[in-house]
Amino acid sequence: MKPEHLPTFTVEPWVVREPRLDLDAMGQTESVFALSNGHIGLRGNLDEGEPHVLPGTYLNSFYEVRPLPYAEGGYGFPESGQSIINVTNGKLIRLLVDDEPFDLRYGTLGRHERVLDMRSGTLQRDVEWESPAGRAVKVRSTRMVSLTQRAIAAICYEVEVVHAGDDDNGDGALLVLQSELVANEQLPGRNPDDPRLETALDNVLEPEQSRAGDSGATLVHRTRQSGLRCAAAMEHEVFGPDGFEVSTDANEDLARTTIIARVKPGETLKVIKYLAYGWSSRRSLPAVYDQVRAAIAAARYTGWDGLVAQQQEYLDDFWATADVEIDGDAELQQAVRLATFHVLQAGARAERRCIPAKGLTADGYDGHTFWDTETFCLQVLSFLAPDAAADALAWRKSILPNAFARAETLGLKGAAFPWRTIRGDECSGYWPAGTAAFHINADIADAVKRHVAATGDTDFELEVGLELLVATARLWRSLGNHDSAGNFRIDGVTGPDEYSAIADNNVYTNLMAQQNLRYAAEVAAKHPRAAGRLGVDSEEVASWRDAATAMLIPYDERLRVHPQSEGFTDHQRWDFEHTPAENYPLLLNYPYFELYRTQVVKQADLVLAMQIRPDAFTDDQMRRNFAYYEGITVRDSSLSACTQSVMAARTGHLDLAYQYLAEAALVDMHDLAGNTDHGMHIASMAGTWAAVTLGFGGMRCELDGLSFAPGLPSSLSRIAFGLKWQGRRIRVSITPDEVEYQLLDGAPMRFRHHGEPIALDDEQPVTVAIPPQEWVEPVEQPYGRAPRSRG
Repeated sequence: MKPEHLPTFTVEPWVVREPRLDLDAMGQTESVFALSNGHIGLRGNLDEGEPHVLPGTYLNSFYEVRPLPYAEGGYGFPESGQSIINVTNGKLIRLLVDDEPFDLRYGTLGRHERVLDMRSGTLQRDVEWESPAGRAVKVRSTRMVSLTQRAIAAICYEVEVVHAGDDDNGDGALLVLQSELVANEQLPGRNPDDPRLETALDNVLEPEQSRAGDSGATLVHRTRQSGLRCAAAMEHEVFGPDGFEVSTDANEDLARTTIIARVKPGETLKVIKYLAYGWSSRRSLPAVYDQVRAAIAAARYTGWDGLVAQQQEYLDDFWATADVEIDGDAELQQAVRLATFHVLQAGARAERRCIPAKGLTADGYDGHTFWDTETFCLQVLSFLAPDAAADALAWRKSILPNAFARAETLGLKGAAFPWRTIRGDECSGYWPAGTAAFHINADIADAVKRHVAATGDTDFELEVGLELLVATARLWRSLGNHDSAGNFRIDGVTGPDEYSAIADNNVYTNLMAQQNLRYAAEVAAKHPRAAGRLGVDSEEVASWRDAATAMLIPYDERLRVHPQSEGFTDHQRWDFEHTPAENYPLLLNYPYFELYRTQVVKQADLVLAMQIRPDAFTDDQMRRNFAYYEGITVRDSSLSACTQSVMAARTGHLDLAYQYLAEAALVDMHDLAGNTDHGMHIASMAGTWAAVTLGFGGMRCELDGLSFAPGLPSSLSRIAFGLKWQGRRIRVSITPDEVEYQLLDGAPMRFRHHGEPIALDDEQPVTVAIPPQEWVEPVEQPYGRAPRSRG
């Protein structure tokens, strides 16, 4: 449900600007303004720390163990969960002006502006403030998390004295800056009745070491249960009037560098704060300590200007390919760039660790990763930042031992990947939506297939992909069975739609498993020696092919649509007309029992199957299926609008696709789900790129090449996007009547445009006409659940 209050963001192409402080939207802006590189995450809290909604400093995969309580236990239930924790906060810089704390809740606030710049990768803040005693200062801070030096964040903090008070005798104002590292911060309480929320864990860091130097300090802590060790270090460079003093002290949970200076009107005190973070489950205390000290030494050697220049160079190179241009909707243009930026931040330097559903913008969903990573995030990263995508899949390979053990517990062969996790163990306490959602195994295989197609990286296919494909194919072969008619069935599973659980022959699951089995057989045959080392023989490969060929794909001949799962279209339809708007999302207001036995869809399921496996449907089936499921899909999940946008475009509903694209892109800028304060919806952010490229671009990526079938909604005059393809960079620019394809660099290539072959080289762009759009029958959404409007 869309909140009544929205923050005031100006609409600009490359920045997100908050021109005034909005305390009512602070939780949301803390998430929107979060900075990350996939290893470190800093929420967009104010420099002085207060007021805040959720203080947040995160290290990817740094977690604490917590119990998973059950009213009634059962065999195979996970006994403990993992929750990302708020680590040592190094963002804090407190300011006192003649003994009065710089606090926006007191004195007079003349100006307060924050700007997230997506081209420079920085968050800048400008404040004009007068203390209750009449001292006036201007404060400017610029914050960054480095995309080039993985362990580093930095802040440039400047204070200019404007007026030292009526009693100033010419000496100016006495400024005191307290720059801190704080561990075990107190966290706000949460609503335990909402299963989407994270579990708050307090005081989980046990101090191990604290050391102070002249201009900085280091704190080392260890988690009480998981036994993970983290270190945080800070160092400072100070520029200001003569006579300033710098001192540092440290204890177990707090280190503070204090800077004191007498500053006259017109003069400025400037402080550069370097931060370094590292953690390990294996390395000793001295090793982790030395790691962050070395990282911070490298940052100081590079200097603030050097870090900024490196960040700019990194992002210039990224945006040269990744930028999506939208002419005709300035707000959507801004939102799509923000979405792409946050997806990059979530995975850029994760480096063989997971990509959480909220990135590192908050601790929503306990910091867990889901199938969102492979199905949504990696479909972006494989085409824009392929090294990051490869690392994410290498992380999946690294947790195979956990997945093998889970499958054994469940009486299955192969690997059963966890539904939600941080370090590889299943953390879902509700098995119908967790363990039973086996499709995550095929989603991983699909991401491998897509990545190999996008990059042409056969070394990756052999070194990472093969073992993942074999492990997941074995899972499907043991999970399913041939019935008396010879059909291969997969019963009692949960598909992407979490309002339908423990269903037989979910079409999405069966089609994805079918692809998984076929591709595993193909890759095993391609690399027979490596497959043999995994115990794969020709008989097993033949069994995979047999299961794929015999896979049961239910179809309702009466309605001429695919049921989401066997028997689904026989269920009673949900009474949408008499469901109050305030009762959405339904999972918070109705029992799962009621949801599971009716035709109501939380998020695209069968529709997502058509996006990923278009080869399994005729054009007529796609149109009929899309129309049918539009009428029962309520989009209580942020994962849905982007998929519905893709399939609306592919079935000819271009204007509806545009509306869904806007909903997906603006989910956090407009807080459409009402929970952006718990973190950004990274999968929806990734889905906006898919809506543009797979939807309006009509792009399909297969092992044998690319194809496009572009079309433009009536509200837009142009869409352009870029991608990397097997060592090439391509740019696609779509207008109402024609499309221009350009090879920016790389070897000549061939692809298809609306089924026709096109050759592309580096000499000049190729411009071709877009066929006229055929009229299609309009579709309707459930009562009150049309795409969410703006404004």
